[in-house]
Amino acid sequence: MTLHSTIKKITVIGNGGWGTALAILLSKKGNEITLWGHNKTYTDHLREKRENTKYLKGITLPPDITVTSEITPKLMDAQFIISATPTPYLRSVLIKFKEVFVDKTPVISITKGIENETLMRPSEIVRDVLGDQPVTLLLGPSHAEEVAHGLPTTIVASSNDLNLAQTVQELFTTDRFRVYTNTDVIGVELGAALKNVIAIAAGICDGLKLGDTSKAALITRGLAEISRLGTAMGANKITFSGLSGLGDLITTCISPYGRNRWVGEQIGKGKSLQEILNNMEQIAEGVWTTKSVIRLSKKYNIEMPITEEIYSVLFSGKKPLEALNNLMMRTPKSEVEELY
Repeated sequence: MTLHSTIKKITVIGNGGWGTALAILLSKKGNEITLWGHNKTYTDHLREKRENTKYLKGITLPPDITVTSEITPKLMDAQFIISATPTPYLRSVLIKFKEVFVDKTPVISITKGIENETLMRPSEIVRDVLGDQPVTLLLGPSHAEEVAHGLPTTIVASSNDLNLAQTVQELFTTDRFRVYTNTDVIGVELGAALKNVIAIAAGICDGLKLGDTSKAALITRGLAEISRLGTAMGANKITFSGLSGLGDLITTCISPYGRNRWVGEQIGKGKSLQEILNNMEQIAEGVWTTKSVIRLSKKYNIEMPITEEIYSVLFSGKKPLEALNNLMMRTPKSEVEELY
């Protein structure tokens, strides 16, 4: 694989932390990057200050990255479109681009979630709005802050079309950003979404000061839940032992950067969900994904006790310690029979 390819024109839809970090990475590789954001006031600020002060503080935006809030045919005159909008807003943002989108332009989705109303994954939302576009996922254990600082990161490019996944792999790979390929789109996308629910539970463990053994058990049993639902939906169970499964789950459950873990920690400390969300600049995808996962578990008749308890804590007012007791006092079972 050749790591140094020709210059590509790339548009990033979404100027949050992750979209900005990848725009910087691709710019440093010599590509022509346009970074789009929906808020004109903030994009004007970003263009002037060259720093994403809300979402990626302390990182300078290269001068050759174009920043805009306009939607024009020129914006879609690109060889790749990176879709970097959180799931709750993804459909409404893509609808704005529908009239100017160029047919068959490859879309790279970096969004982690499941739409509440339709239970669609982000790649499915892209095709539902824009038509039958070639879509590749770029997902796995990663933090915008670490990637922007050049810390070693490993991630997965996933597409039904292996050649397209390999093209995206080459596009992003650097000496500090290693990309693997995986054709299991369902598994990669579900692993990236469902781990955010378990991360909220991990944060509650931290807020309650339950210790490392509790969190280890939670991560292990959480992975079992993710795997059960994923395989029922058509994923390859091996995927959940990989980067977008176990790797992403560990990262988001232990990292201080993890928004979902932080939400859970605040709940464990006694704060209400609404109070927490009111003081957040970014989206904690796991909060909304929990609603979708509960519906999917019922649809596929899959037992997901951790997710059910997290749903009750988030939306039904259950106390975290009561949820913990419910999990600990479940009927004893064989780990081997229930693990996958």
